[in-house]
Amino acid sequence: MDSVIDNLDLYWDGFQTTLQLTLVSAAFALVLGTFLGACRVSPIPTLRGFGTVYVELLRNTPLTLVFFFFVFVAPQVDLKFPFFTSALVALSLYTAAFVCEAVRSGVNSVGVGQAEAARAIGLTFTQSMAQIVLPQAFRTVVPPLINIFIALTKNSSIAAGFFTTELVAVSIRLTNRFPSDTIVILLGIAACYLAITVPAGILATRLERKVAFAR
Repeated sequence: MDSVIDNLDLYWDGFQTTLQLTLVSAAFALVLGTFLGACRVSPIPTLRGFGTVYVELLRNTPLTLVFFFFVFVAPQVDLKFPFFTSALVALSLYTAAFVCEAVRSGVNSVGVGQAEAARAIGLTFTQSMAQIVLPQAFRTVVPPLINIFIALTKNSSIAAGFFTTELVAVSIRLTNRFPSDTIVILLGIAACYLAITVPAGILATRLERKVAFAR
């Protein structure tokens, strides 16, 4: 236990970095994923094509490869970011593809009559999406979105292999220093992840109940 207690500052730094990666990437992914979801159901073929290509490309590309591109390839074409920023961009772009599909499924669950009524009163596609369709769609996709963001928390561990000191990077450092305490160190890291994911799961349950009651 001494290896954990004596290095609580490292645990705290890693926890903060993981939490920042999760929250900031989730925010960007939600915005971009919502935009992509709107593109997927847009009446404009170019936008539909763009959304489809983006989702299929990112969703079927290993996240490690996305990290590799922004950390090692992008600097070769003068796109240089700090390692933490590269991790944020990789996680945000990758997660946005999954958010897009969740949002699209929510949009498809909204009755066709809603959009038709919006068009009948003169609303444009953008106005009907923003004011009519998306508010209803988000009610149905709260649980899957929370699950995506929980997966994002765990995916942030890949940043450890790309010079970002988050929880897994801390565990590697400590297990190398205290190999006899590996199990205790890893249990401490697991507890830190649970401190993020368990509250997110509880939040998902409460939001789902509230939304179900509102419907």
